[in-house]
Amino acid sequence: MTAIAQRASMLDALAPLKSWWPVVLGLLVLYVPTYWMLAHGMWNEDDHAHGPIVLVVALYLIWQRRDVFTAADKPTRVEAAIGWTVLVIGLLAYALGRSQDILLFEIGSQIPVILGALLITLGMKSVRALWFALFFLLFIIPLPGFVVDAATGPLKQYISVIAEQVLYAAGYPIGRSGVTLTVGPYQLLVADACSGLHSMFSLSAMGLLYLYLMQHTSTTRNLIIMAAILPIAFFANIVRVMVLVLVTYHMGDEAGQGFLHGFAGIMLFIIGLLFLFALDGILGFIFPDRPRTRAQA
Repeated sequence: MTAIAQRASMLDALAPLKSWWPVVLGLLVLYVPTYWMLAHGMWNEDDHAHGPIVLVVALYLIWQRRDVFTAADKPTRVEAAIGWTVLVIGLLAYALGRSQDILLFEIGSQIPVILGALLITLGMKSVRALWFALFFLLFIIPLPGFVVDAATGPLKQYISVIAEQVLYAAGYPIGRSGVTLTVGPYQLLVADACSGLHSMFSLSAMGLLYLYLMQHTSTTRNLIIMAAILPIAFFANIVRVMVLVLVTYHMGDEAGQGFLHGFAGIMLFIIGLLFLFALDGILGFIFPDRPRTRAQA
């Protein structure tokens, strides 16, 4: 009887999952082709290499809160109505993006589609539990072309100016013409990839994930770290450009454009995270976390 009772209890606990099998199947049908295309295309580029990491992290965050899907919560009529509206909007965005090859709509539609499904089946409580995982999926969406075009030029200009001034002050024979740096006999063009825009985007994702996992109770500490993410990414990219200039000057053009050029991108990410961790440690002394209440825990 004990085994039968345990089995019955397990079946009762898993019963709410039955309503989610059609949803999961639908999501797989819609988005597996999209992710297959990304895995064989855009995600192979350095600027979008963070995409698979974001997807895995988002799935892990959802798995951590899998208890949400076994809860017996039911949505109210208002929540269900809002859910259907959001779901239809998401499906229309997917259809438009898929048919017209607009990745912004095709990939971005998964957020309203999942959000609408949650509201229809489980209500607002499930959305509150999974809000960060849904928000984190934003970082899979490629930046719109008009944003990239508008931001890349000024970023390259600022980085070139700062790198030139710092290295000139350090005694290096460096000059600048627009976004082209001349150091000794070598000329280096600060290309679009060196603007740091995509690095800022990916580091923002990791910085916000770090804050979410740390769960600091100090609002001031959280706000300062969030405000510092983009400046840290910008500074790390300046360091990257200066390192490449120095490598080219001391070791030649082949070294600057070879393995070390790719490694500098990894170094940028590491430097940015280290600065973020250091800032968080310093702020911890100034704005220590308050003890958690039982409800917060």
